[in-house]
Amino acid sequence: GVWRQTRALLFKNCLIKCRTKKSSVQEVLFPLFFLFWLILMSMMHPHRKYGEVANTNLGTLDTSLLVNFVIGYTPPTRMAREIMKKVAFDNFEDGIITEEYLSEEELQEASASKPPNFVGVVFTGATSYQLRFPDSVAMSSVYTESR
Repeated sequence: GVWRQTRALLFKNCLIKCRTKKSSVQEVLFPLFFLFWLILMSMMHPHRKYGEVANTNLGTLDTSLLVNFVIGYTPPTRMAREIMKKVAFDNFEDGIITEEYLSEEELQEASASKPPNFVGVVFTGATSYQLRFPDSVAMSSVYTESR
């Protein structure tokens, strides 16, 4: 029963492949062509490998540059407040001025009216964020990818 049906189906498929040689050849050669093309493209643009950087002491942070530094953040969640409190008081002796905003639009308006030492932080998740500098956006990223 099953073996006879399988054998008949296999024989039918072989007949179809033999009668349509052009499409059968295309089914085999097109994937091989695209595979060759992908390999060629990857060889033309290899990934850059960067060597290790030795551990060095960068010295102390010059906090005189951070006088009157303002960090605005949104949305004002409990986790965001804790993170910004830690940034402001645990890492710097004088502290950094932090301001919370209810929306991203308010943050953009504040960055337009504040001096150039204003940086906005938009929390997109519990611990992920985007930095907003005047007229630009910098994404936080752990990994760097080659172009």
